[in-house]
Amino acid sequence: MKAALLGRSRGGQTSKIHLAADRRCRPLALILTAGQAADSPQFIPVLKKVRVRGPVGRPRTRPGAVAGDKAYSSRGNRAYLRKRRIKAVIPEKRDQASNRKNKGRRGGRPVTHDADFYKERNTVERLINKLKAWRGIATRSDKTPESYLAGLHLRASMIWIKDLTRTGP
Repeated sequence: MKAALLGRSRGGQTSKIHLAADRRCRPLALILTAGQAADSPQFIPVLKKVRVRGPVGRPRTRPGAVAGDKAYSSRGNRAYLRKRRIKAVIPEKRDQASNRKNKGRRGGRPVTHDADFYKERNTVERLINKLKAWRGIATRSDKTPESYLAGLHLRASMIWIKDLTRTGP
């Protein structure tokens, strides 16, 4: 398992955090991969880990919409979201748009996304900043990927507890 979570990066042996966040910068799902892993293939595994429990009933696993940057713009990710009836708020990459336009009518419709909703994508970046407020997570000082992942889960639970115990609006 250690070999799967540690990989080469510019800085040496490292890991990469893939996560989903809600609009209040709270973590919904975390996945740790090797440092050289691409973002787009981890999109579906992260979404499959999302479970939001309400006051009653089964946990919710299907959000109304998902916002992501251009790294997640792939045919497979969009097909997965379409199949689950989740609105994709992911801008199209420039090369994908030019390939679609070169195909003419067979290229399909242009990808649309809600620009106002896309502005809220920074919640993921703000969550990463909250996670990395712990120096051990920011510097990746843990020796094993398992202990690093445990630290991420601990910090994520602390973010949830702080948000749930906050008083006021």
